[in-house]
Amino acid sequence: MRENDRDAAVRRLLEQSPRPLPPEIHTEAVRRGARLLRRRTFARRMMWLLLFSAAVAFTVWALTARPWVEPPSDTTPPLTGW
Repeated sequence: MRENDRDAAVRRLLEQSPRPLPPEIHTEAVRRGARLLRRRTFARRMMWLLLFSAAVAFTVWALTARPWVEPPSDTTPPLTGW
């Protein structure tokens, strides 16, 4: 099928009168869309909560462990010239 034939076929399909849809399709689509929106909103909020709690946990760990400070030496340096 050539490009022009495809375009013409698509135009014919779009120009045909639409078939009537059952009335319950609209309500079902609205119900499913609302449910999908609620799930996405819930997932987004949970991801933000997880990110926030990870940041708080990292901050608390960094303040208590202080990984940037060199740990004290376990051995004493040798005494020379005494």
